[in-house]
Amino acid sequence: MKRNTIYSIMLLCALSACSGSDDEEQKDMQQPVISEQGITANPIDCQQYHRGDVIPFHYVMTDDQELGAYNIEIHNNFDHHTHSTTATECPMDAQKDPKNPWVYNRDFSIPSGQRTYDARHDIQIPTDIDPGDYHFMIRLTDRAGWQQLHAVAIKIVE
Repeated sequence: MKRNTIYSIMLLCALSACSGSDDEEQKDMQQPVISEQGITANPIDCQQYHRGDVIPFHYVMTDDQELGAYNIEIHNNFDHHTHSTTATECPMDAQKDPKNPWVYNRDFSIPSGQRTYDARHDIQIPTDIDPGDYHFMIRLTDRAGWQQLHAVAIKIVE
């Protein structure tokens, strides 16, 4: 009898030690995704815009647990540097020194609890900037801090 009680207690302890709680929050180990699926994404590589135009930004952002925020940055690529996020190669103007380059940098929040977000913004291109090659950068961060970068090569013309 004593032996059965001891075995029962040992079995109960072993089962308790091995069991996990379904309520425990799983660690987010995946970076978020900037997607073109199911939409007409904009901008895409090699698109051209005129000074004074509007860039109608549209991408879908997803995460396996929860999205955080995103940033859009636009900067010149007059020196032909790369961010290597796509294999597309666009025709480029000759290298040049910037005189009045366009610099755009803005953070956007995503409402709490979202795993999918349809991001849309109209971005006005200034009329007095240097025309030429630019990078349109999207940085998406999820709530856990993982980040996805998507760089698009665009051209601003007269």
